[in-house]
Amino acid sequence: MNRYRSLGLFLALAAIWGSAFMAIKAGLAFFPPVLFAAVRYDIAGVVMLAYAVYATDTPVPRGRDQWAEVLVGAVLLIAAYHALLFVGEADDAVTSAAAAVVVSLSPVLTTGFARALLPSERLTVVGVVGLLLGLVGVAVLSDLDPANLLAGGTIPKLLILGAAASFALGSVITRRIDSDVPIETMEAWAMLLGALLMHAASAGLGESVASVDLTLDAVLALAYLSLAASALGFLIYFDLLDRLGPIEINLVSYVAPVFAALSAWLFLQEVPDAATAGGFVLIFAGFVLLKRDAIRREVGKLTGGDPARAD
Repeated sequence: MNRYRSLGLFLALAAIWGSAFMAIKAGLAFFPPVLFAAVRYDIAGVVMLAYAVYATDTPVPRGRDQWAEVLVGAVLLIAAYHALLFVGEADDAVTSAAAAVVVSLSPVLTTGFARALLPSERLTVVGVVGLLLGLVGVAVLSDLDPANLLAGGTIPKLLILGAAASFALGSVITRRIDSDVPIETMEAWAMLLGALLMHAASAGLGESVASVDLTLDAVLALAYLSLAASALGFLIYFDLLDRLGPIEINLVSYVAPVFAALSAWLFLQEVPDAATAGGFVLIFAGFVLLKRDAIRREVGKLTGGDPARAD
């Protein structure tokens, strides 16, 4: 039952974070990028802190390890990741498809960091092939021309790559610290401290509240990113991080573009083409390679075979 619960949460997170790319792009028409990210986490942090007070007996971190985990989350998972991502996406030369592909490098980067920092985390050669196959699937799904990916907007794309690296490193380090701080408390304080860091960066960049155009679309984009993609999304993320580990949970970067394509079809009447179908197939094949042992065990249970047999 826990296995299927994890799968359900994983798919929910992919759907939430996949649709968030559209909300970010929409909101950037009304907000300066770093200020937009900061305000997003002002709201999400307050909501999560209120929930932490309600749901836990430790709404404030205690001890060095708990504060260390919060600080890593604030710096790497919140401030650095989102500031770099929002600034990168604000550039007109960076399409949403190109940004999604760059961000999907996070699982590969996570694997590298995990190999260095978490000796227990390992991928076989077949697993690496699965990761790369999933990445190819994202590229096909996005219908990208490699020449266009490299032409123009080089610095913004490097910023987004830095965001992916920051998130990957933060995932691994929080796993290594592994304090007993409640997920809700860690998330709330990481969001609030991360927002504070981004407000400081926003001021340093000369962004101004006066430049915000507070339309209904702006409010809707901010509300979705703050409540769904941030508060709910990170609550699911940290729960799955504890269950699955940093390599598997960061595979959500491969599945999120699938839900982005589906939401575009449902709400924007964009009909999936051959490239989209090919992307689905490649991403699914990548997951099969990565999860082949777990799939074999599940099949063994269903067929009455030996579920313990695995490579």
